[in-house]
Amino acid sequence: MVTKLVIGLDGHGSGERALAYAQKMAELIGNTELLVVYVLEWSPYSFQTPEENAERHKRREEEISTAMQRVVDPAVEKLKNAGLTARGIVRHGDVARTINAISEEEEAEQIIVCRSSEGGLSQRIFGSATSHLVMSASVPVTVVG
Repeated sequence: MVTKLVIGLDGHGSGERALAYAQKMAELIGNTELLVVYVLEWSPYSFQTPEENAERHKRREEEISTAMQRVVDPAVEKLKNAGLTARGIVRHGDVARTINAISEEEEAEQIIVCRSSEGGLSQRIFGSATSHLVMSASVPVTVVG
């Protein structure tokens, strides 16, 4: 049986600590798949002009592609170069809810995120969203300092 670990990245250097911890855990557990996740904060309730609505889908696809190329692909490549099985996922949405939803969809055993003052995902989720993720996640959440 493959053990799946979800790694939430924020696009900053702090993500390296989460990756390093996940790599260590994968090596200890064996037979794992690491899911490198990046969430683009997005709210369906934001007010858009008609012009913005017309461009919304195209803009979302561009943002996903950029995040995949700049953040997720390099992290996945690093894990693969270390001999591990890894793949990347980029989605729009609320950070805590989206990471939890991915862990449920993928039947992951654990979520790993990094605490940081550098901004990005860590700053967004370390506060009310981190509390929400930690308290409502379907699986254990490890917060790396």
